[in-house]
Amino acid sequence: MNNNKFHILVVDDDDRIRDLVKQYLQEKKFLITTAKDAYDAKTKIKIIKFDILILDVMMPGESGLSLTKELKKNNSMPIILLTAKGESKDRIQGLELGADDYLAKPFEAKELLLRINNILNKIQKPILESEIYIGEALVNLKKLVININNKVLKINPQEKEVLERMLEYPGKVFSRSDIGNIIGISKERTIDVLITRLRQKIESNPKNPKYLQTIRGAGYVLWIK
Repeated sequence: MNNNKFHILVVDDDDRIRDLVKQYLQEKKFLITTAKDAYDAKTKIKIIKFDILILDVMMPGESGLSLTKELKKNNSMPIILLTAKGESKDRIQGLELGADDYLAKPFEAKELLLRINNILNKIQKPILESEIYIGEALVNLKKLVININNKVLKINPQEKEVLERMLEYPGKVFSRSDIGNIIGISKERTIDVLITRLRQKIESNPKNPKYLQTIRGAGYVLWIK
C-alpha cells in the first residue's frame, strides 16, 4: 500500500498528542493535516478532501461526538474516535452516530496504524488510465510525456509523482507540505517551481491557469475538466 496517496486529518486539542500522531504517521508516508478543535477541522474539511478523520471526543467547544453527527449527515469520510479510557458510553454513542472505529487513550501508535490500515483496505483507490486528458493536454504517465498544442513535452519523475497523486483526487487541495511529502522535498520555493513547471506543460495559458490552480492560504488543486 502506497500510503502517501492517503490524506488524514488529525483533530485533538492536546498539542503533544496531535504532534506525536502527525510525526508517526508522516514517518509511515501518510499525508497529514492537523486541527486543534472542531471549528478548525470543519474549516479544513470544506477545502480539502480527506481519506480518514482521527477525532478526539473530549475537546473544548464542540465535541468530537457532535462533529461526528454533523459530518456523517452528508460525508462518507471514515472517522476514528479517540476516547478517554473507560468511557464506554462515548464509544457506543460514537458508533451509533456513524463512527467507523475508536481507540481509547492512551494508545499505542502501532495500534492506531493498524486501525487506519484496516479502514483503508476497504477503500477502493482509483485506477488511473495510462493516458488522461487535463483540458487540452494529453498526459501519458507511463511514457512521461504531455501532448499539448501539437507539442510533446517531457515530465521528470518528481513531476510525474505529484501529477499522479493529484490526478487520483481531482478537486482535492494539496498543501505545500503534502506535495513535499510526496517527493521528499521540504523547501517551499522548490515546490512552487515544480508547480510552475507543470503549469507550463498542461496549461494553454500558464499565467492564468485553468486546471492547476492556487488556493490562497491552502495549497494547490487540480481540475481535470
